[in-house]
Amino acid sequence: MAEITLIEAVTQALAYEMQADKDVIVLGEDVGVNGGVFRATAGLLEKFGPNRVLDTPLAESMIAGIAIGMAAQGLKPVAEIQFMGFTYPALDQIINHASRMRNRTRGRLTCPMVVRTPYGAGIHAPEHHSESTEAIYAHTPGLRVVIPSSPARAYGLLLAAIRDPDPVIFLEPSRMYRLVKQAVPDNGEALPLDQCFILKEGRDITLVSWGAMLHETMQAANTLEAQGVSAEVIDVATIKPLDIETILASVIKTGRCVVIHEAVKTCGVGAEIAAQISEKALLNLQAPVLRVTGYDTIVPYLKMEKYYLPSEARILNAVHQTLEFA
Repeated sequence: MAEITLIEAVTQALAYEMQADKDVIVLGEDVGVNGGVFRATAGLLEKFGPNRVLDTPLAESMIAGIAIGMAAQGLKPVAEIQFMGFTYPALDQIINHASRMRNRTRGRLTCPMVVRTPYGAGIHAPEHHSESTEAIYAHTPGLRVVIPSSPARAYGLLLAAIRDPDPVIFLEPSRMYRLVKQAVPDNGEALPLDQCFILKEGRDITLVSWGAMLHETMQAANTLEAQGVSAEVIDVATIKPLDIETILASVIKTGRCVVIHEAVKTCGVGAEIAAQISEKALLNLQAPVLRVTGYDTIVPYLKMEKYYLPSEARILNAVHQTLEFA
C-alpha cells in the first residue's frame, strides 16, 4: 500500500464518500477546475461532474449560506474556505444559522454540512493565511470542531464529519499537508468524533496537543524519553465537544500536564483544558498545568514565523519546570 500525505488523505476521503453517497456535494472557490488552492479536491470534478463539484465566486458568506440551504434540504455539502482567515465573512451564516438549525427548528431540521479550511502557521504565508482561531468555533454551541494531525486521522475523521448530522468545522493544519506520509487504507472506515487519541503512553507527565503541534510535541516526548522522562501524549482531535475524560484519566495517572497549541494564549482552548483539569483533578496535580502557545499577537511574516510557533525547546522547558515543581 502506497503511503500518502495528509492532503491526499483528504482527497481520498472526499472521493470515497462522494462515491458512496450521491448526496455529498463539494463546493468552494477553485475546488473544481483547479482542484483547490492546495489541490485537496484534485480529480473530483472529472470523476463526479459539475453538478457535484461546484466552483463558486469569491464570496465566503455565500458559500456558507448555500451549504446551509443544501444541508437543510437533505444534501451533505462539504464547503471549502481557502484559508481560515477567510472564514470571517462566513461567521454570520455559520454562527447565526448553521449552528442553530437543530435548536431553532426543535429538531425538525438538521444541518449536515462540513466547512473545511486550512489553518495555522508555518507555510510562510501572509497573516490571513496563518490563523489559528479555533477557539471562536469551539465557543459556539451547535458546532463540532475537528482537527486532524496525520493522514490517517484526516481520512477517518473527515469521513465521520461528513456523516455527522450536524455542522462540523474541519480544520486542516496546512503545515502538515505534505510533511509526513502514512499508509491509509481506502476502506471507508471512519474514526470516532468527540474522542481523544493517546499517541504515546507515559507515567511522568501528560502532553496535550492537536493539529500540527503534535509534530513538535512528539519530538519533545521522544527527547524526554532519552532523558529518562516518560511522557504521555494525547491528540485531542475533536476540540468541541472535548473528551475531557481521557485527558483527566491521564493527568490523574501522571500528576502533571502541559498543553501545547499554536493559537494565541489568551482564551485559547488550552485555557479551557487547564480549567477543567483544575476543577476536576486538582488534588491529583503535583504541579500547575502549564501552556506552551503562540503569542498574543498577529502571526508574523515568514522571517519571524519560527519564533512565533511553539518549538520543541519551549515544550521541553515547560516540562522541566513542571517536573521541578515542589
